[in-house]
Parts: sequence; structure tokens; C-alpha cells
Amino acid sequence: MDIPLIRLRYGDYFPFPPDIPVKRWDQPPWFTGNSILWPQKLHYPPIGTMTAYPDIAEILPADVHTDYIHAAGRTIPKYTGEFWTSGQRRGSSIHEISYRACFKPQLPGFFIEHFSSVGDLVYDPFGGRGTTVIEAGLKGRNVAQNDINPLSTLITRPRFFIPDTGDVQQCVDSIPAHIEDSTAGDLSMFYHPRTEQEILSLRDYLHAHEKDGGTVLPWIRMVATNRLTGHSRGFFSVYTLPPNQAVSPGAQVKINQKRNQVPPYRDTHAIIVKKTRSLLRNVTGEQRDRLRIAGENGLFLSRDAGSTPEIADSTVQLTVTSPPFLNVVQYSKDNWLRCWFNEIDDVKTGRQITVTPSLAVWSSMIRGVFKELYRITRPGGYVAFEVGEVQKGAVNLEEHVIPAGLAAGFECTGILVNSQAFTKTSNIWGIDNNRSGTNTNRIVLFRKMPRV
Repeated sequence: MDIPLIRLRYGDYFPFPPDIPVKRWDQPPWFTGNSILWPQKLHYPPIGTMTAYPDIAEILPADVHTDYIHAAGRTIPKYTGEFWTSGQRRGSSIHEISYRACFKPQLPGFFIEHFSSVGDLVYDPFGGRGTTVIEAGLKGRNVAQNDINPLSTLITRPRFFIPDTGDVQQCVDSIPAHIEDSTAGDLSMFYHPRTEQEILSLRDYLHAHEKDGGTVLPWIRMVATNRLTGHSRGFFSVYTLPPNQAVSPGAQVKINQKRNQVPPYRDTHAIIVKKTRSLLRNVTGEQRDRLRIAGENGLFLSRDAGSTPEIADSTVQLTVTSPPFLNVVQYSKDNWLRCWFNEIDDVKTGRQITVTPSLAVWSSMIRGVFKELYRITRPGGYVAFEVGEVQKGAVNLEEHVIPAGLAAGFECTGILVNSQAFTKTSNIWGIDNNRSGTNTNRIVLFRKMPRV
């Protein structure tokens, strides 16, 4: 039987089952009745002819500034301008989960729009809070994510399967309270006794019942993990560091003394429901369907980014990622309380997470990641690799990333420096790239050239 070919954007042709009527496949819905758009479960995109994506120079604004750098014996164009804006409220509310070392959704959105099509597989080997794959799912792409920190999957995957807010309310209200938990240790510097009791009850309830299935409990775990500590009444704790960092108990005692504060009671159930409503405030029914389909077909890994055998060769159209920057960010140290709540061994996790003490060690790690990315990227596919300025500008990581990508077999098509006005979130990585009143992202774009 002949399988019909349906044209997508930029001249792409993919096979589809013959019983699905021809329609505009760049718009939802992507399923008819109980039939999902693609003929197979997707960690892999449908097989078809290669998409003719635009040259990078064709998508740049008119006022972009172009100069060149020399790296690994190549002359690489560097484009500086405002390619996207990162106003927090301009993206989908589903992204608003606090996690240190994360970029705004407009960054991956730019590359997803220009260098992938509906149904393509989009990947992030350093997934963090899931910004790349959530944005890809919202745009109708298939997704794969990896992060050696198990918290990444815990706070990413539930947002593909959005429950009804009423079900969340009913569930948290039904959780019984108990008096104490000997595994908790002393958390009195963070929480009022009643709040701590509610947290312990929730932790035990999730452990006992989450295996029963459904979307509500994983969602509640995700929201509660994000609300454990913070610096406003929207969190379970007394005033402390921002929610992407957790200070030690001793440090919190000092904060309390300095501020002359005592942990007030916080209604954890009300906070969970309120945050749920906030996360969903601008998510449409159409977007829920897109996320659900992407999640059902999605792949969520927790392993070394240099070894991902679950992802087949030549299947990823686009990777958008930001690696750990030298030893600037201490992921495990920031997440000890989240690990406790989710019964994750923070010491073991801390040993596994990459914290590179030197540029040489960091560069070696990146070379291994690029070798793996080349294996899984399909011919004609792209890697958008966000790099940072560290050590107060003394080190520009693109100068080390470009040779690693070239050695793996990629071609470097350019560096994009997105420069915009200073915002409050400019130093989320602890990296000072705003000395001139601008906030910059630097992305090195690679392509796996098609076979001739």
C-alpha cells in the first residue's frame, strides 16, 4: 500500500497513515479520533526528506551587528542584536518553575521556530527545569530531555500532563495530617510547626500513593517541590533565599536572627492550589493537548549527557541546551531540601552532577557531549549551545565550545549574541554579564551537514 506524503513547512515531506484526511499539519489538532498524528511512538521523528531550513543570515534582524572571530582555524561570524525578548510574562505561564541556571523560554523558542518543524524531535541534554522541551511541546514538537539530576525529570514531566485544578484541590484537602517524622531532622528554622506537619504528611502521602498512577500526584509533587523555600508568602517557608537555592539550617538561623523573624504558619494546601492556577493561567486547551501528546511520546532521562543509548542514531532535529558553567553553580548544594522532600540521596546525586573545577576538565566533558550529540543528530540537524561569560569576562566559553563541536563533526554556522536591556533576572547564573546595563545570551549554532 502506498503511504501518502503530506507537505509541511520548508518543503518537508513525511509519510502518514492513509486514513487520516489531508489538512493543515502546521496547526492542531494533530490527531483524528483516537489516532495520533505520527504512525509510531516517537523518540524518533517520522522518516522523510530533509527540511530546507533557512540560512542563519536570512533570519537576522536588519540592525544586527556582524563581526568575526577565529577559532580552531576557522573564521566564524558573530551576530549581535536583539533576536528575542525575555520578559517573563510574555511566555507561557507553564514555564514559571524556579530552578537555578535556567534560560527564558524565548531563547529555545527562537531556534525551535526557525530550525525545526511540527513533529520533529527536540532535545536538551542538560534539561534543568525543562524549558527547552516544554517550549518544544507547546509548539507541537516531540521531545527528549536528559539531566543527571533526578529533580529535573520530577519538575519537568508532570507539566506535560496537566490535571484539573479542582482535582488538585480535592486531593490536597484529603491528605491526612500526622504529628512527626523521625527522618525530617530539625526544620524549625524554615517552617512553622503546623506547616512542617503538613509538609511531612504530604511527603509521606506521595510516597505511599504516587505509584497508583494518574496525573494529580506527580503534579502536586512538582508544585510542592517548587514551593518549599522562598522569599515571599507564596512559599511554605519563612523569608529565605530565592527558591532556586536552599541555605543550610545554620545559615537560615542566622537569617532569622538578622531579620528578627519567626516562621509563620503557611497553608501548604492553599499555596499548592494557588501556584497551580498561576502556572495554568494562560495555558489553552489546545496547548494542553500539544503537551500531552509530546509527553506521551517523550523521553526523559537521568544520566551522563555523554552517553544516552536510549536515543537512536540520527533522530534529533534540534538540540537547545546550556551546560553547567565551570564550578559557578553548585546544583546539589542548592537542592538539598528538595532532595530530602523527594527522598533523593543528595550526597550521591552531588557526586554525579558535573561541577568542573577547571577549564580543561570542563572542555573534556563538553567534547564527550558533542560526540554523543553528533551521533543522535540527524543530517541537516542543528545544535544551539548556550555559553556564558565566566571569571568576569576572562573566559569566553565559545572559544572552547567551537573546537569541541568541530572535532565531533559539526560545522559552526555562527554565534548569536542576544543583547537586551538589563532586567532583574540578569544574574540568575551568578555570572556578571551586565556591566554595561545589558543582559546577553551567547549561543553557538552548529549543524550536522547533510550527506552528499
